[in-house]
Amino acid sequence: MPDSTEPASLQPLIAEGVPPDLEKLRSRFSELCEIIAKLRSPEGCPWDRQQTLESIKPYTLEETYELLEAIDSGDDGAIVEELGDVLLQVLLDSQIAADQGRFDLNDVVDVIARKLVRRHPHVFGDVKVGTANDVALHWDRIKRSEKARQSIFDGLPAELPALARAARLSKKAARVGYDFPTRNMLFDKLQEEITELAFEIFPAGKIPHVEANVDVPVEPDPEPFTAEQQRRIESEIGDVLFVVANIARRWHINPEEALRASNAKFQRRVEYIERRLKETGRDIHSASLTEMEELYQEGKQIEKSGNGEPR
Repeated sequence: MPDSTEPASLQPLIAEGVPPDLEKLRSRFSELCEIIAKLRSPEGCPWDRQQTLESIKPYTLEETYELLEAIDSGDDGAIVEELGDVLLQVLLDSQIAADQGRFDLNDVVDVIARKLVRRHPHVFGDVKVGTANDVALHWDRIKRSEKARQSIFDGLPAELPALARAARLSKKAARVGYDFPTRNMLFDKLQEEITELAFEIFPAGKIPHVEANVDVPVEPDPEPFTAEQQRRIESEIGDVLFVVANIARRWHINPEEALRASNAKFQRRVEYIERRLKETGRDIHSASLTEMEELYQEGKQIEKSGNGEPR
């Protein structure tokens, strides 16, 4: 018999837009709900019983990031597992609320089902749309009318990572026409912001030309600026990052995902340095900057050659 843990995606593909086997799903989903209810019962798990909607928030965020990492890996088994963990968060939150007499999973499912139908009148009604952008504009109009929002930014989560929030803010402004007419103009804007940053850091705003290489003596960073100077520099760096987020948006790139990928790439290559040094019985703390850079470039070339990641 096949392993029951095998993800459905490994089974033969069926037509798009077809729901799962509902009889099978009802049985499995009912069992899962009963397991979670049991964990929360007086005979259940002390840890699960003491959780509240507030205390469970960090785990919800953690599971979301683990799902993103699994998606990046392309490992279907890992994606299935992490989707299950995210689903657990939804069900556990709903059970906690039910135990407190606030709402239950039926309310959650009912609200999202009705919302999807209401906000897709071009699918479930007689509204006509032409493009995906038309759909997004229509969705925003429906959302604003439902929630009686006063600002185009109302409803944007304050907890979003700053880079992702920058892209979302500018996208919402762009939907009402407040955006550069031509996306190439953003590079002129970026240079403007870099110039303003330079004026806060260097005398007369003149950036010294120093070639980027590792074959020079290491110079310690100077003492920090005054608190007021630091505040102004922070403001200008923020402006630079905001423009970069806008450039990503106009070229249809998610800046948060781009930065996550670059973080992972940098980590892989530094870990390659650690492994290569370990092979010679050395520790990264004993290596020179020149040695580390050579190994970094070596790992980079392994990636670019198509022979996989530096392992």
